[in-house]
Amino acid sequence: MKWLLLILSLPTENATARMRCWRALKSCGAAVLRDGVYLLPDSGANAATLQAIAEDLRANSGTAHLMPTQSDAQDFHALFDRTTEFGELFALIAAARTDLREDSALHVLKQCRKLRKSLEQLVAIDFFPGEAQRQTDAALQALELDANRVLSPNEPQAVEQGIARLNIADYRGRTWATRSRPWVDRLASAWLIRRFIDPDARFIWLDAPGDCPRIALGFDFDGADFTHVGARVTFETLLASFGLETPPLQRLGLLVHSLDAGGVQPPEATGVERVLAGMREAITDDDQLMQVAAGVFDGLLTAFQRETEKS
Repeated sequence: MKWLLLILSLPTENATARMRCWRALKSCGAAVLRDGVYLLPDSGANAATLQAIAEDLRANSGTAHLMPTQSDAQDFHALFDRTTEFGELFALIAAARTDLREDSALHVLKQCRKLRKSLEQLVAIDFFPGEAQRQTDAALQALELDANRVLSPNEPQAVEQGIARLNIADYRGRTWATRSRPWVDRLASAWLIRRFIDPDARFIWLDAPGDCPRIALGFDFDGADFTHVGARVTFETLLASFGLETPPLQRLGLLVHSLDAGGVQPPEATGVERVLAGMREAITDDDQLMQVAAGVFDGLLTAFQRETEKS
């Protein structure tokens, strides 16, 4: 196993530089061998991270020596045991679950976003992952899913099947049906349908999935024509079904997925969730809510398209 050793002495007269060094070493997950000697596995971006810390110290009257080394010592692995940290995060997830009620589901989802960020930061420095990481991630995914189900009852169960490529021309001028009081996946799917699949689409908002007329194309409920398939939420299923998987729409799909089913959280997720939640609370008419929410998705798509063109 290759390792990186950073041997340093901190500047005595520059408290800001000392604090910056300590924070950087903590955030990258470096282990302490003894005073002034820090250790990381020689993998990923760890060398660049420690090199940047070393250069900052030298520029501020400190000393630093970065040395690659190799050792089979299993004792080093124990220095990176994150079980306690995952345990603390697991306890926070359990506490959030005790608060989950119909009137608090949105608040719990906001907590989930923060917990997800904390988990991602911890996973990034869990160099030897084990059961603690898996258990904590599973607990958070379950809480995200349950909170979304409270906020949006009758969420579909994912089915395991292939996704056939469909001809958009066969889906024009149709009636589309989904559950009433739409949340993120249904709002985004309705926008996608009208924007890219069926500009003349008519929408029916169902009190229960069983109320879906035979002539209507159902989406985002069990037994619907378009629903969760495998790891995809309904929005992503529609993208795959109609060959709409462009980079900007896939990025929007990642955002919808994170807000509907949890998982990797894009930077804009918290803001979009807050805006849509406010709209959903203020607007009781589902047709009007869909139209207003469409402006949010239009704006996001434009922003993602411009970023794609620049890259």
